[in-house]
Amino acid sequence: MERQALPPHSISMKLEGVGLTKYFPATGGFTLGRAHGWVKALDGVSVQVAEGETLGIVGESGSGKTTLAKLFLLLERPTAGSLSFDGKETRAFDRHDLRRYRRSVQAVFQDPYSSLNPRMRVEHIVAEPLPRGNGVSRAVMAERVREVLQLVGLRRDSGALYPHEFSGGQRQRIAIARALVTYPKFLILDEPVSALDVSIRAQILNLLKRLQEELALAYVIISHDLAAARYLATRLAVMYAGKLVEVGACDAVYAEPLHPYTEALLSAALPLHPSARRPRIVLAGEVPSPVNPPAGCRFHPRCPRALPQCSRQEPEWKEVSPGRFTACHLY
Repeated sequence: MERQALPPHSISMKLEGVGLTKYFPATGGFTLGRAHGWVKALDGVSVQVAEGETLGIVGESGSGKTTLAKLFLLLERPTAGSLSFDGKETRAFDRHDLRRYRRSVQAVFQDPYSSLNPRMRVEHIVAEPLPRGNGVSRAVMAERVREVLQLVGLRRDSGALYPHEFSGGQRQRIAIARALVTYPKFLILDEPVSALDVSIRAQILNLLKRLQEELALAYVIISHDLAAARYLATRLAVMYAGKLVEVGACDAVYAEPLHPYTEALLSAALPLHPSARRPRIVLAGEVPSPVNPPAGCRFHPRCPRALPQCSRQEPEWKEVSPGRFTACHLY
């Protein structure tokens, strides 16, 4: 009997970022090796997610959510701060650690139409993350592909088809199968349902919830869709202009937001029940430029409750109540 290609993990793990900062050179390039400025996409963000839980990361466009996801996936390296996995910093990874990380942390991207190679059969797309040259037979790999296709609700023999032969929802199931094929413990979900029809979104969210329960997965869901984030998340992290402004248990944040930005953001979301109405808060102005963010609290130019010190002094990150954190001078 052939051995399993990639046995499931059995040890609890944690993914943690401390003081994560990412600056990019501003448009205009370099002159004599010096940048014309820096885009401060992410500035001192600390988050963690443990096996089996879901961290929802929400905020407007330009808040730094996607940059944070890229750091988690090692698609970008932080300018400052550290990212650790299972207690070891990623900067200190050797080749074996990196392979283990790639196997344990996978991604599902926003657009199922562009994330799947149209020239490859589904069986080859799903098998892409599997390691090569480690003595595992093709038969074992093919069986694993059939197994994950069935796990996401597709026929076991659908691997012989091409992506264009599937609907949008089915393609996203293929993308999820590809992410699951290496027995990961963490999935980075970058707007996983935003490109799908409304009628299909609930199916994919229910699938993700079932998979999490069955496989003890941890999710980091990046989303503009506050309803999707609330459905999946156990904890919610709210970002604004490259900074974290609030973190807490998802239900607690929705019930009683601490930060004025969180309050305004949630006021624009559809309520879970028609009778549960929240006064709409319309913010003036735009998200500040990441090249030259305002001094003090970055939200103060738009904040309806700003205090005099908000424009001068950056608020401290503090625990207001057990498990509830915010950076705001109101507390």
